[in-house]
Amino acid sequence: MAMSMLQQRLFGMREGVTIAIDSIRANKVRAGLTILGIAVGVFVVVVISAAIHGINDSVAKDFESAGPTTFFLSRYPISFEACDGTENTCKYRRNPPLALADVSAIEQLPSVRTVGAQLQTSRNASYRDKRISGVSIVGYTGNWQQIDGGGDLYPGRNFTASEAKAGDRVVIVNEEMAKQLFGESDPIDKTVNIANEPFLVLGVYHYKASFLGGGDSPKGIIPIEAARKHLGATYNEIGVSVIPATGSTRAQTIDDVIAAMRGRHGLRPAADNDFAIITQDQLFEIYNKIFGAFFLVMVVLSAVGLIVGGVGVIAIMMISVTERTREIGVRKALGATRGTILWQFLVEAVTLTGVGAVIGLVLGALVSFAIKSMTPIAASVPPMAVVAALLSSCFTGVLFGMLPAAKAAKLDPVTALRYE
Repeated sequence: MAMSMLQQRLFGMREGVTIAIDSIRANKVRAGLTILGIAVGVFVVVVISAAIHGINDSVAKDFESAGPTTFFLSRYPISFEACDGTENTCKYRRNPPLALADVSAIEQLPSVRTVGAQLQTSRNASYRDKRISGVSIVGYTGNWQQIDGGGDLYPGRNFTASEAKAGDRVVIVNEEMAKQLFGESDPIDKTVNIANEPFLVLGVYHYKASFLGGGDSPKGIIPIEAARKHLGATYNEIGVSVIPATGSTRAQTIDDVIAAMRGRHGLRPAADNDFAIITQDQLFEIYNKIFGAFFLVMVVLSAVGLIVGGVGVIAIMMISVTERTREIGVRKALGATRGTILWQFLVEAVTLTGVGAVIGLVLGALVSFAIKSMTPIAASVPPMAVVAALLSSCFTGVLFGMLPAAKAAKLDPVTALRYE
């Protein structure tokens, strides 16, 4: 008996799908618009999920490359507070700039393994008749590879400690800068002009583009002192990265750095720090605040798309019930129950939304692959996004198909048979 009921259910489902497909064929434009509404909603869900997954993965890898215990010393804290120019809201503007002498002092602390400074600027670069505008130029201390940790240097070499200290005009170019300026030729020991200043190319730096690290854009790495001496950059906005020594906790090293900086700046015990310590936890928190709101908006937009598709399901199913009133009457006269009619129209609604979901999934996967191929975002469709898209489409079909299905199931067979 149980198997018989199961067979009846399966037959009813198959019949409902068949009727739904016939309805789609008979009303291509109407059904197409309904499917399009669902497909757009699912497409947005899949693409946003893939982008979120890729961005989170890229951000995690960026922080991982810097080291889990690495923290940063900055002139200003990360803050979203409004600054209207007054002392109360802009007190951090009076913080003194960090100096290389601060880096040297921190380097002497027993709890510090490595400390390095950097400053970023943008300049034009050229080689012979080739020219690039707005190249990212990063001035580093000589130990930048220990701080960056996100790529490989080959061929060529890093600048030496003496070259870094003297501010020699030497540069390490990334792959994209080497390709745009030198093509297929070897860039090592060639002279490139940066802001009309000649710099000798020492090596080529290879790094994987990431969300925070930027895309495959031209980039040059030079000694931080060279940026000051030859490119007119100032130390007002330098950032300092600190890696704790083995056996020292991050909290202990932070306390030591704070004590050293307060001593160097002559701060009284009751005075606030005139510098900021930024940890990776704080950066993650800022990241979540910024992109969490963006992701929420996009998810809401995708939900709106599904609602629009659901309204389309109601419209097409109500029209379908009206057009097939006599058919429903005949089926009821032949013994079809309310449950059978209800099941048929629900399956028809779920079939419509299911077709839209599959189309949205396929298009979303293709767009996600394009994002992964063309941008630094390693977008990928997580399995849960596929499950969520299919479940949401089925839920939309059941939710918005219930009203017309219930109307069809309640039709009086005699009245339905007389319907013209």
